[in-house]
Amino acid sequence: MQNAAGVSVNVSAEYKQLLNPSAQQFLATLHRCFNQTRINLLNERVKKQEKIQNGWLPTFNPDTKYIRDDPTWTAAKPAPVEITGPVSRKMVINALNSGASTFMADFEDSTAPTWENILEGQVNLIDANKKTISFHDKKSGKSYSLNEKIATLLVRPRGWHMVEKHFLVDGEPISASLFDFGLYFFHNVHQTLKNGLGPYFYLPKMESHLEARLWNDVFNVAQDMLNIPRGTIRGTVLIETILASFEMDEIIYELRDHSSGLNCGRWDYIFSFIKKFKHDPKFVLPQRADITMTTPFMDAYVKLLIKTCHKRGVHAMGGMAAQIPIKNNPEANSKAMEKVKKDKLREVTAGHDGTWVAHPDLVKIALEIFNKHMPQPNQLYKQYPEIEVKASDLLNYRVVGGKITYDGLVANVQVSLLYLQAWLLGNGCVPIHNLMEDAATAEISRSQLYQWVKHGSKTDDGKVVTRDLVNKIIDEQVKELEKSAKPGVYDKPAGFLKRMVVDYPEFITTTLYDSFKGFALPKEKL
Repeated sequence: MQNAAGVSVNVSAEYKQLLNPSAQQFLATLHRCFNQTRINLLNERVKKQEKIQNGWLPTFNPDTKYIRDDPTWTAAKPAPVEITGPVSRKMVINALNSGASTFMADFEDSTAPTWENILEGQVNLIDANKKTISFHDKKSGKSYSLNEKIATLLVRPRGWHMVEKHFLVDGEPISASLFDFGLYFFHNVHQTLKNGLGPYFYLPKMESHLEARLWNDVFNVAQDMLNIPRGTIRGTVLIETILASFEMDEIIYELRDHSSGLNCGRWDYIFSFIKKFKHDPKFVLPQRADITMTTPFMDAYVKLLIKTCHKRGVHAMGGMAAQIPIKNNPEANSKAMEKVKKDKLREVTAGHDGTWVAHPDLVKIALEIFNKHMPQPNQLYKQYPEIEVKASDLLNYRVVGGKITYDGLVANVQVSLLYLQAWLLGNGCVPIHNLMEDAATAEISRSQLYQWVKHGSKTDDGKVVTRDLVNKIIDEQVKELEKSAKPGVYDKPAGFLKRMVVDYPEFITTTLYDSFKGFALPKEKL
């Protein structure tokens, strides 16, 4: 039943204050102002995908050339080493204490959006901004609280493609983006300003500057409703779709009074590249391990991002190091940490103004490298007028030495199964094979399986990747995994994966969302 604000929502007593009548009205207003525009823009994504499948290749938009060519405009002034992770209470505390400059609390790729996770995450961030957050781990007996010096908090809401089905406005689900952003902004804007900071956001999964314009409009209305000066909000855009890479100038322009810069969302970018060109055999990519930041289309994207950001006076943030410390294996840990060092050295020498890590123990490594090679706050002085990135560079799919191995095929199956299972149990990021896997990396794994089956790709030892072969590997891996789990535990993720191999959904997250749409659904019933 709808209340006076036209909202239908069911919350337990502990979250009544979080979703109080004023907060509900605020969210409902955002929905009524912007949801139809969001839907229209999602429909434009579908139309553009149809164009691509009919042979059109993305290029720089001639209609917005005047924005790209105008050297006079810059964006608002903008944080160097960042750590990212889910919004669980312990993670929030550890990340804020990690020594990183900022912590991006992630409602998107590293949080499985159960209703309980989303609401609890919002409560955790309110407590973090008030600096009252604490946590007692009953299993270990350890207690956690904030240090005196903590990282600056940033928040990543879910993307425009997602909805929050537990909060209905006029009978339809609210945009998950508006829900995550709106609830955080409503409860925290005054406290963050009191702390001498502000409400800072990371904006994911956009495919055009019109989607950035929508965010800018949302920011303006939200600020106006709470009598906050326009320009108070700052947002960093993740360039993590191939289509957005052709509109970097335009995206900054649309958000210019609220922009902090752009970020190389490398894993989602690879996923987007596969997804957009999955129909075309020319664009078949080798196994994930062979797609590096020196791969032509990745290298071009990084160069263009840094050049664009610095031209507009905003930060160009590097991507996430997915490695995590490996306990009880010093040799393997040393190799993993060396990869992190090389990755961060490449980023800082390329001109990035900061970077991401996925684990608190990597903050020190990244800080040492960036502080050594970037002793100043940023590298905006590096302008790179000599760099020219063409549309063909951003679409250069050739990977020198890249291949598909049977082990790579098995690894993609393993990552997909383990991540799907974790997500269904409410965990949005999970360590697998000594890497921190989130939705973006799992998307790569399942997308490659689809792409290789669709085009009958061959492994380096001559095996044709067929649906039957992948299904056989899925069944074998399920049997192996169930040696240390209850029988049937992996039936659901295996079923999802087998369907995804031949019937490609846009996102794992939207496909699996209904599997736990009940409020605080007990994990044992999933």
